[in-house]
Amino acid sequence: MKETIKKLVEAYGPSGYEDQVRALIREEIKDLADEVHVDALGNLIARKGQAGQDGLKIMLSAHMDEIGVMVAYIDEKGFARFTSIGGVSPNTLIGNRVRFANGTVGTIHIDEGLGGWRNKPLDIKKMYIDTGATDRKGAPIKVGDAASFVRPMAENGDRLIAKSLDDRISCAVLIETMRQLETPPHSVYFVFSVQEEVGLVGARTSAYGIDPDLGIAVDVTGTGDTPEATPMAVALGDGPAIKIMDGGMLAHPAVKDLMIERAEAAQIPYQLEILRGGTTDALVIQVARAGVPAGCLSIPTRHLHTPSEMVDLNDVQNAVRLLVEILSQPIDLGLEV
Repeated sequence: MKETIKKLVEAYGPSGYEDQVRALIREEIKDLADEVHVDALGNLIARKGQAGQDGLKIMLSAHMDEIGVMVAYIDEKGFARFTSIGGVSPNTLIGNRVRFANGTVGTIHIDEGLGGWRNKPLDIKKMYIDTGATDRKGAPIKVGDAASFVRPMAENGDRLIAKSLDDRISCAVLIETMRQLETPPHSVYFVFSVQEEVGLVGARTSAYGIDPDLGIAVDVTGTGDTPEATPMAVALGDGPAIKIMDGGMLAHPAVKDLMIERAEAAQIPYQLEILRGGTTDALVIQVARAGVPAGCLSIPTRHLHTPSEMVDLNDVQNAVRLLVEILSQPIDLGLEV
């Protein structure tokens, strides 16, 4: 599984430019599903299984895109001013490298050169990308080009450090779940969604198209286990987190309870998550069409929305175990209809 994770997290794919990472995922899953297609917006959707009389149509969603930057202006010396794609913090940028779709690598710095910026508030409008170009005409990039951060994945035992673990780690979870799920009694739709970081765009349209009976987003969440962290009952290595609520939605009680019951029955470690800010694809899944019972299984992740996020591989593998437990058996949400 580490090989798959490494391939995904090191790939290029900011929001709206998921082509390269989508091709990688499609290659991984082409022999694992009964049907694979890409919809008009760019979501990669794979179906496995066919619901019987008591089976459900289930949608799992993990987003392929990552935060990044986009060129807004190139000056006469070839330096590129840029804007953010998704939630990029200026405090994470200086000295970081970015890579464009054509392979061009640049480094980000800020006006005032030799350290005048060190004791001042950082402003993305004062930053630029230096590709080594000597003038505007010779620049290897143009206005509108998007870039993602450049970082190789590092391993410290079971701890993995990489850019774009949000949310490529969950894409890896879905791929591995497809590998381990043999003959589900449900029609399971694995959705690798686009443009989550700029407004949950891909999951919104794919949920409308699939019209599922049950939806589960798989995404990352923060932790409360670092120095002076905001108190949060989630830590690396203690199991995947079953969402109760976040800044955008309340998980459906029946979906939350289903995940807890299956985790306890299979003795899979888990945590309960309340995230004070941010949300996931589950928000738009639950309000698709006439409404969908939806929840979220989260991978605890430190240092979110930086070029060096961190997860524990045990949490990742236990997330796969839990999804396989859920999808392999009949499901009765006990809903009144």
